[in-house]
Amino acid sequence: QVQLVESGGGSVQTGGSLRLSCEDSGHTSSLYSMGWFRQAPGLEREFVATITWNGGNRYYADSVKGRFTISRDNVKNIVYLQMNNLKPEDTAVYYCAVGTPAMRVGVQSVNYWGQGTQVTVSS
Repeated sequence: QVQLVESGGGSVQTGGSLRLSCEDSGHTSSLYSMGWFRQAPGLEREFVATITWNGGNRYYADSVKGRFTISRDNVKNIVYLQMNNLKPEDTAVYYCAVGTPAMRVGVQSVNYWGQGTQVTVSS
């Protein structure tokens, strides 16, 4: 069973960096795509980035391209999101996701969610 535990959120100033981690303690996600979504107050949950099971393909939302990098370690069953040059509009709760590569199109392709971790970027 997939059990996702996120860490690494926090508060930074504009231009700062954070690295989010998501561990699948159930050790069953290695054959699935993993990814990150985010949700700001009053807004819908939106796609951020996803990586296929073998790391061969990575997809990013236009708003984070060039600033965020997704990676995974299938031995440790962890997916990472390195976030650089953070902006106030990146402020949101970030959710780890496991599902199919189509999650870049929408939440309907996500099978499992983490509990979320808060990222706050101040100007």
